Amino acid sequence: MWIYEKRLQYPVRVSKKDIGMAKFLITQYGGPDGELAASLRYMNQRYAMDNKVAVAILTDIATEEFAHLEIIATMVHKLVKDATPEELRMAGLGAHYVDHGKDLFYTDGNGVPFTAAYIQAKGDSIANIFEDIDAEEKARAVYQKLIDLTDDRDLQDGLIFLREREVVHSQRFREVLQILRDEEGKKRVY
Repeated sequence: MWIYEKRLQYPVRVSKKDIGMAKFLITQYGGPDGELAASLRYMNQRYAMDNKVAVAILTDIATEEFAHLEIIATMVHKLVKDATPEELRMAGLGAHYVDHGKDLFYTDGNGVPFTAAYIQAKGDSIANIFEDIDAEEKARAVYQKLIDLTDDRDLQDGLIFLREREVVHSQRFREVLQILRDEEGKKRVY
């Protein structure tokens, strides 16, 4: 159970309509390295984790990833809110418009729908944490590419915030990895 504050974790500002950028950003909404996949991955993995610190960190980061999902949704909404159907079609979002209007739908930037195959769970705490570190590093790289694709300073500001949070998450998972390795070393009997 969470307490939900009805405000974004970080304010979203967009200087101009940019439908093409919205199409790129959608990948962080429902793509393989996006916020939905991350939040579901961490929320799922915590149930098989034996270490209470690891469970707490997975829960914290999963919750924050849900907040990031909301930030991405807000960015996309602001980028397309005044777009005409013709502008959406010209930006490669015509099929999306036909199926979903201007509502967001969990897809990557190419329109490929979200799939549970994006979520890894190996039944091994250390393997899962390595997967989580990898996921955060991939998300960081995607955010950097998104930053590079826009000249909107306001949008870049929000994307920089999200990129830096991925760095923090990667660091936290590296701390968990060390805790798990230390714990694993204590259990060995020779």
